Amino acid sequence: MSRPDTDVLIVGGGPAGLATAIAARLQGLDAMVVDAADAPVDKCCGEGILPDGVDALRELGVAIPSDSGRFHGIRFFDADRMAEGRFGDASGFGIRRTLLGQLLLARAGELGVDLRYGARVHGVQGAVVQVDSRRICARWIVGADGFRSHVRRWADLNAGAASQQTRCGFRRHFEVEQAPDFVEVYWREGFQVFVTPVGPRAVGVAMTTGDPAMRLDEALGCLPELACRLGKPLNSERGAVTGNMSLAAVHRDNVALVGDASGAVDSITGEGLRLSFRQAQHLARAMALGDLAPYGEAHSKLACARAPWPTRCCGWLGIHARATEWCACSIGVPRFFA
Repeated sequence: MSRPDTDVLIVGGGPAGLATAIAARLQGLDAMVVDAADAPVDKCCGEGILPDGVDALRELGVAIPSDSGRFHGIRFFDADRMAEGRFGDASGFGIRRTLLGQLLLARAGELGVDLRYGARVHGVQGAVVQVDSRRICARWIVGADGFRSHVRRWADLNAGAASQQTRCGFRRHFEVEQAPDFVEVYWREGFQVFVTPVGPRAVGVAMTTGDPAMRLDEALGCLPELACRLGKPLNSERGAVTGNMSLAAVHRDNVALVGDASGAVDSITGEGLRLSFRQAQHLARAMALGDLAPYGEAHSKLACARAPWPTRCCGWLGIHARATEWCACSIGVPRFFA
């Protein structure tokens, strides 16, 4: 192989890609991030970071502002009961996706990451990545390009994909008199709504559904107890595809996958960002050692350690009579309210 232009080229400049670049620099590797979008990259998501994800960010040198939405657990509501799971002494944070992107961009820039937004990747062949009209040679290539990853396809890592369940997600931010100190999850047949504090007087409201024709306003119409607490909308509705997918392998030769590209977890688990940050750390260490095998092992362990199966099953099957109890048990010791 000719002398590389960079040690690590990361396709995708969202949180997973930026975290990988930061972790790589902390391991002494050169890193380049390429994304066709402008920075910071926005995306429809729940915007909640669980406590271990907050710790992972801190280890990467990224501190969440104190005026973000601190939360102490998750409350699950169905039509007639509520279950509450607390984190104990730890806290999670809700943070606007764009603000998280700005924090990660600032840290990446501080560490000397080569950031190339507005640049499109057209293909990967061996150690060469075609970026616009330029061929860039990299020792390691990382796909952080999301649920429908092109890098995953180019590296022939789609083979063995299992348990793929896709749903539609929508998100909008609202003013509130006072943001809750818990993430709230509302279960109804056919959809779920997530309310995440993202500031002292602001919440993100996200909805996931298997019905591609359904929108957030329709879901809120079924939840008058929530809708009456929401004030002025702060932006327009944004949509995306969400789902759950596992892969037989997350690396091949000199290519590795992180974040949703490496196997998405349904947004109902609240695990996506946390897993991305931990994956980034493990991948950076593996690349620094010159062997991706430890990353594959660590990725499998992280996947096995995430929320128990009832949480994921409820996301696929819709509302279940005991869904709230199951989900709260996946977070911590629950309190039940009839």
